[in-house]
Amino acid sequence: RAALDRATVLLSMSKGGKRIDSVWGAGGGQQPVKHLVKEIDMLLKEYLLSGDVLEAERCLQELEVPHFHHELVYEAIVLVLESTGEKTFKMILDLLKTLWKSSVITVDQMKRGYERVYCEIPDINLDVPHSYSVLERFVEECFQAGIISKPLRDLCPSR
Repeated sequence: RAALDRATVLLSMSKGGKRIDSVWGAGGGQQPVKHLVKEIDMLLKEYLLSGDVLEAERCLQELEVPHFHHELVYEAIVLVLESTGEKTFKMILDLLKTLWKSSVITVDQMKRGYERVYCEIPDINLDVPHSYSVLERFVEECFQAGIISKPLRDLCPSR
């Protein structure tokens, strides 16, 4: 009862909500989507610079948003499509393979990420003309690595 009374007082104070956030935190699903997208983007860029898969995995888990891991899958594949060299291709493949094997990214989240790319590939192709062929190759490599299923591979759009 004392804890509830104290919480009521804190919440009724002016700017009490902000005070509570700084005391108890507002992590996980309480974070704005734009913030989460920015964090995932930074995570991927840092990974591409450092090559530290375990650090990328730790950072993703610290976000506490397993329901939003499809965003990482989506953004990672888009990075592959926009890149010009093999380095990004191989690094993102390794990252997704590691996150898949450690069960950080679930079947559903992996599927949702790929399906988002499949839906948006016509728009992506306007900016990156070779994106269909890169996507087909990346999807095939992911299938060979056991990251995605045959039905998901077969959904991959082609020209």
